[in-house]
Amino acid sequence: MKKELRPVHDVVSCDVCGRTILKGERTEPYLAPGGERYQVCDLCYGRAEHHGWIRESAAESMPARAPRAEPRRGVLGRLRRRRPPQQNRVFAPAPDEAALAEQEARYGGAADAVEPAEKEGGEPAPPPPPRERPRPKDPRHVRAVPTTTVGKVERAVDLFNGSDHQRTIAGLARTLGQPWVRIRPDADSSSEVSLIVAWELSWYRFRIDLGDEDDPVAMLAKGEEMNELDDDTRAWNAALDADGRVISGE
Repeated sequence: MKKELRPVHDVVSCDVCGRTILKGERTEPYLAPGGERYQVCDLCYGRAEHHGWIRESAAESMPARAPRAEPRRGVLGRLRRRRPPQQNRVFAPAPDEAALAEQEARYGGAADAVEPAEKEGGEPAPPPPPRERPRPKDPRHVRAVPTTTVGKVERAVDLFNGSDHQRTIAGLARTLGQPWVRIRPDADSSSEVSLIVAWELSWYRFRIDLGDEDDPVAMLAKGEEMNELDDDTRAWNAALDADGRVISGE
């Protein structure tokens, strides 16, 4: 008879990684800077603290908030407070028309007077030298994609083992035991590799983009039943080592 492991009374999930909390696992309540309360599994404590969240149990030792400012006034109150009194208003003097005329004659008239003199000379002014075009910036470095199946799998394994998803899978393996692993290049994309990690009651599918230099690893789907995966997908060809890192069997 197959032993089934089901969630506790209420379905609880981690607010960081979204994983359903299984029976026997613990969560820790965290508080965000805005006061929101979140449940975090023991695998995501570091990521929660990186976001600026603090443990609810440690919130009592934090210093109290600064007193709030006086309550905001209504719109009319704010307008009255901003409007200066009539006697304090300073009006800018009207522009002196004589000064404007003198300035126009000094600059605008002089420019108009020079133009005919230049035209009467007979020789047009030489054209300005062409502007030197700036060199284009160095193109963004694009990660080279291996062409062989073995090369793609090896690169995908290295990228996955260097990501945060590997630490999540390693934590699950400590709780659920050794999983089945399947890794293979995607037939529809020359730069993507598919990775599936599965236990009897849960599975995770990852996409590894070998050409993406910034964020190459992403989780595409997860499920709770092994029969949700087709037979070809369950052709396991990899495993996890003692540290929870993916190792390819090909």
